[in-house]
Amino acid sequence: MRMPIRSLLAATTLSCTVLPAVGPSQAFCGFYVAKADARLFNKASKVVVARKGEQTAVTMASDYQGDLKEFALVIPVPTVVSKDQIKVVESAWVDHLDAYSAPRLVEYFDPDPCLPANRDPRVLHFGVAVSGMPDMKKSAPALGVKIEAEYTVGEYDILILSATQSDGLAQWLTESGYKIPAGAAPVLGSYIKQSMKFFVARVNLAEQSKLGYQYLRPIQVNYATHKFMLPIRLGTVNANGPQDMIVLMLTEKGRVETTNYRTERIPTNLDVPVFTKSEFGNFYRAMFDHQVGKDDMRVVYLEYAWDMGWCDPCAADPLPNDKLAALGAFWVEQAGSPPGGTPGMRRPMQGTNVFVTRLHVRYDGAHFPEDLMFQETADRFNFQGRYILRHPFAGPAGCPAGEEYRRALDLRFEREAATLSHLTGWDIAAIKEKMGVNGQK
Repeated sequence: MRMPIRSLLAATTLSCTVLPAVGPSQAFCGFYVAKADARLFNKASKVVVARKGEQTAVTMASDYQGDLKEFALVIPVPTVVSKDQIKVVESAWVDHLDAYSAPRLVEYFDPDPCLPANRDPRVLHFGVAVSGMPDMKKSAPALGVKIEAEYTVGEYDILILSATQSDGLAQWLTESGYKIPAGAAPVLGSYIKQSMKFFVARVNLAEQSKLGYQYLRPIQVNYATHKFMLPIRLGTVNANGPQDMIVLMLTEKGRVETTNYRTERIPTNLDVPVFTKSEFGNFYRAMFDHQVGKDDMRVVYLEYAWDMGWCDPCAADPLPNDKLAALGAFWVEQAGSPPGGTPGMRRPMQGTNVFVTRLHVRYDGAHFPEDLMFQETADRFNFQGRYILRHPFAGPAGCPAGEEYRRALDLRFEREAATLSHLTGWDIAAIKEKMGVNGQK
């Protein structure tokens, strides 16, 4: 028997509701070195990595809160990058990709069990500051630090550094007025041994004011490297507990997975009680916490893998090709930009050869002592974090088939409660009570 389906596209708020708040001065690929009186917070890190061959673009977006008068973001990069390899992109494009790939709910409505089974129901889809750094340059040579390049890009002042010793780099930053996290020097040293450079960005408040932005836009770095990796160890140095990071991969061939840690699919396609609709953020947070706990926080989780050319259901419209190119997918065919349409509808697209992989990792230095290493696979199998709500038929059902339907509902409700308890660790008695209060049983 076919049932009406309604797509609840709750993913548009996940970046704010699912990820737990984290402590001060935390980062993702690197760390913040801030003035001692500065207070920076990062609730939800999102990184977009676009890669074809050895060409890589890393776009870093973060939810900054606090005083941004003076801070620097320090990120390891494999080579000296030129000014034209650094871009500032719009936050909306990263947010759009995040919403497109985020976990979602799907609602089904049971039909009248007394109607003929071959009735074709109607299908509904809808969607729920400082200019320059002169003080920082004076002592650099004496400490083994070399300023390879210096740029201003958008609202950011950029330095590209190389160093011969970690203590010298740490001292140079400290003498320039920055508070270095304890334990940073050994991690810096490991990157220096790999001949990596350091990308240092800080906000030029005068340029930011001139451009009219009241927030920090994501910054993108483009480079060529044979290593498909994301440096995360510097982000653990000054972390106050574990951090969450969403990595949104754009590739040409297929799904991306980690090679030095396990990549596991998040539990999906499971029926949960109807009241979960009003608590989706709490539900997904609890489910992810429970999954991480079972795996001892040593796993990278796959939340989405899909060709950008179509989606079913769509949590947001697929990104047009000009936006994909801006996020680093330089290989897209500009003429084949996907059209718009009603969110939630399955739609084939033409001309898009971008595969999206969404990875979610909760990490700290103890459980993730190595940077994330990746490989692109040829697997184009569709996967999404998807959770199903089945609304029981609420009208009269006095026929024999209706009586049988009502008897079967109790068993279905029991299964849904058990599934939710298993996914989240929530008390099953409390779940059943809530199901009763919400009229599900």
